Amino acid sequence: MADPDRSHPHSTGSTEQEFPGPVHSRPSASPSSRAGAAIAPTHACLIIGGGQAGAQAALSLRQLGFTGSLAILTEETDPPYQRPPLSKAYLAGDQDADSLMLRPASLWPQRQIDLHLGARVVAVDAEAHRVRTAAGQSFGYARLIWAAGGHARKLSCPGADLPCVHTLRTRADADRIRATLATASRIVIIGGGYIGLEVAAVLTSLGKKITLVEMADRLLARVTGTALAAFYARQHRARGVDILLHANVTGITPRAGGGCTVHLGTGMALPADQVIVGIGIVPAVAPLRAAGAAGENGVDIDPFCRTSLPDIYAIGDCAAHVSRFTDGARRRLESVQNATDQAIIAARSILGQPVPYDAVPWFWSNQYDLTLQTVGLSQGADTEIMRGDPHADRLTIAYLRQGRLIALDCVNTPRDFAQGKALIAAAARPDPRKLADPETPLKAS
Repeated sequence: MADPDRSHPHSTGSTEQEFPGPVHSRPSASPSSRAGAAIAPTHACLIIGGGQAGAQAALSLRQLGFTGSLAILTEETDPPYQRPPLSKAYLAGDQDADSLMLRPASLWPQRQIDLHLGARVVAVDAEAHRVRTAAGQSFGYARLIWAAGGHARKLSCPGADLPCVHTLRTRADADRIRATLATASRIVIIGGGYIGLEVAAVLTSLGKKITLVEMADRLLARVTGTALAAFYARQHRARGVDILLHANVTGITPRAGGGCTVHLGTGMALPADQVIVGIGIVPAVAPLRAAGAAGENGVDIDPFCRTSLPDIYAIGDCAAHVSRFTDGARRRLESVQNATDQAIIAARSILGQPVPYDAVPWFWSNQYDLTLQTVGLSQGADTEIMRGDPHADRLTIAYLRQGRLIALDCVNTPRDFAQGKALIAAAARPDPRKLADPETPLKAS
């Protein structure tokens, strides 16, 4: 979960007349005065990023009646695919590449959505309504949706670029890790967030010896409470994962014969065949920020997913918003739910059908036989209430702020998740005694 950002300086009210009407077409750019210069394509809507957010934005525009020219530019070489399985079933070899695809490849041309693969946007000219790719291509737009997500954050220590060091953000990343597994028995995972824990669960199940290194004093320090962190630490340790907390990586050195050694600030040296780094993402917003977009952690958006730049929207992992569920703080949310819901909000805004973003955040994580479903945001909670036995494999942890239910972590308790979502949306104030009783349905608390 991202740190709060400052308030959006360019947010406006929610009245419909503040939005432009539906966009159906925009004339192509005039030819360059240079003889023989190519005419750059101009689209009624241009989407930067081919992940969950960008793909959903394109599909939603068509579903809502958008008839103008529409294109997706993505720096990846694959059509839009799902990211969550990369650290789970795909990494384990239980899911193939074709099943990752968000839609069949034939759907994009059928919906008249131009898909430009391997197109990394490096510059935005907000005044001219144009973008430029790393290959020098130029594209014009009437409306722009920035859905570029982010890139895996890399270590800053010496040795971070050694061949044995991997990150996991793209399918290509997962393929590189999978290719090493046959000859790797000792693996060091750096980062005790959800990606690190999911990868640890998969690789442990494949018989690998895992050491997980986390610089904080507990797992999941940025995203959840102490009770759930302790629960997952017990679960992983019980399956043989060696978890090292308060552990800062100072360097990585190659080993004779292959592999490397991870050096910690404590003086400990960890031999590894491979190292996997899962320490979050860096929002991919540099071209927008260079063009003048407001934002510090990502890019700021208003309740209709508009940035501070004219005719430019931002959605998904890179977009920082304020809502009643963030308690007034500006946050980026890295989840499929957020990406999908913001994509629909942006599409409606472009079509002159504005609806403010007010979705209850939810997330999930699969580790071993444990399915975690989280609803709401637990940051700022002053009370944690456990429903169930923390040493069992079914429990729910409720988070309250001044008596109001703000979040739930539900491990193998789907009924609590379903009922709790409605309670959080309604800003309910449940009876703590009933809330602590796992036999009492949440809706009756």
